[in-house]
Amino acid sequence: MHHKRAPTFGSIFRTDSEKLLPPRAPGSSDDPLLAALTTTQEQYIATNAQSYKAHEEACHDFPGGNTRTVLHASPFPLTFVEGKGCELTSLDGTEYVDFLGEFTAGIYGHSNEKTATAVAVAMSKGWNYGGQISTKGNWHGRLVVTERFSPSGIELVRFTNSGTEANTMAIAASLIVTGRKTILAFKNGYYRETLSFPASLKGVNINFPYDFVLALYNDIEGTKAVISSLAKEFIAAIIVKCVQGNGGCIVGNKDFLKFLNQTANELNAVFIVDKVMTSCLLYHGYSFELGLRPDLVTLGKWVGGGMTFGAFGGRKDDGIMSLFDPQIGILGHSRTFNNNIITMAASCVGIDIYNKDQMERLNPIGESLKSKIKAVLEKHGVHPPTTIEASTSPQNQESESPFTGLESGPSLANGVAAKLQQHESGGRAKNHIWITGKGSILCVHFSRECEMSLKALYWHHMLDHGIYMAQRGFMALNIELGEGHVQRCVSAAEEFVVKWKQVLR
Repeated sequence: MHHKRAPTFGSIFRTDSEKLLPPRAPGSSDDPLLAALTTTQEQYIATNAQSYKAHEEACHDFPGGNTRTVLHASPFPLTFVEGKGCELTSLDGTEYVDFLGEFTAGIYGHSNEKTATAVAVAMSKGWNYGGQISTKGNWHGRLVVTERFSPSGIELVRFTNSGTEANTMAIAASLIVTGRKTILAFKNGYYRETLSFPASLKGVNINFPYDFVLALYNDIEGTKAVISSLAKEFIAAIIVKCVQGNGGCIVGNKDFLKFLNQTANELNAVFIVDKVMTSCLLYHGYSFELGLRPDLVTLGKWVGGGMTFGAFGGRKDDGIMSLFDPQIGILGHSRTFNNNIITMAASCVGIDIYNKDQMERLNPIGESLKSKIKAVLEKHGVHPPTTIEASTSPQNQESESPFTGLESGPSLANGVAAKLQQHESGGRAKNHIWITGKGSILCVHFSRECEMSLKALYWHHMLDHGIYMAQRGFMALNIELGEGHVQRCVSAAEEFVVKWKQVLR
């Protein structure tokens, strides 16, 4: 007989009311937008009746109705039935311009003919060989990755199935090669699902039980203090992202990143650069432009051509990757689908599609979108004062958990919020909006007492105007987008600001 587990973790579950509406800031007054949000969500349910039905049915088989937490949205996510070019069609027949881009994995759009042909040709010859794939597959995949990213430090590469696996293998190798146990990572950093450090990180999480120490991103002096608190021989690796993509699209300061590289060298620790998401920003990777020299680099997302993919690699001269050589090394790395023909075929053609010309076209479009939205916010007086430098703050700037999509409470308890409080002392604090990011990876942020409601209302507003993005404000552009789509997004954003201007000022 099956016995129901006693609810020993009852305190970590949400009440029914918490599932629909965003939480209030501790000690804040009543959010004046909650009533408006309730009405908006009711309209959303009515407008997307088929998606709502699909969600309810999915809840019978999946916890929460999905099998990928980041896709959750409140009160429920849309269900899509077709994607073509840069457009998605929902189960209710509504078309949306895709500004989410599958978190950069969908950078090619949804129906690239070259990718479809490459996958079809590969599968026409059978699959799951249980052996090496011919020069059109595994080895060619190796070649295009090392050619593209060897200037960033990938001269030897191993494929995985995800960025999570890639970072896991990189950290594991670091522990072995140094004989140490501690990994320095950064608050609000997401190095994949089991290596996640949101500012709201609680004792209940699914992180690997490694010995992590955390410092503030972009904070050299703070990081020095953290390192000084440890014995020199403790740190095995420093892992960092040049842009904290899922952490709010916060761009790394060049001096900070070079400081980490130098510090890792001085400590004889392994310097790992996570480029799972941000390798799409520059042809050889952003770390190459910054002049970094990592020991290990990880890839994922778009490099797989839209299929499941991850990779980790390093230079030939330091010997770390040679540990995985079964002829001379001591580390194993065997996963069933590391060299599956679907991913290898899609990756090879995908890297060719997203070539230097496409990269130099797409990322300026993202910069154009960012500057135009910023101009709108400044025009209407809702952007934080430029002296606050909100766009470069190292603090968490997400009103939802940046890694799961779940609402975790207002985020600006420090950092930007503290500066805003100082700036606005003696008067009522404003609700601000700002945008951060680099190139094709962007995020819209909100602050102050209506932060949660404004973020949710913004998402619903953009959907009403045919713009699909993450509910937390994240956007990743794809190559099918053009300036016309950018202007549509900017116009919708300005309409939102005008509509809620009384609350924002």
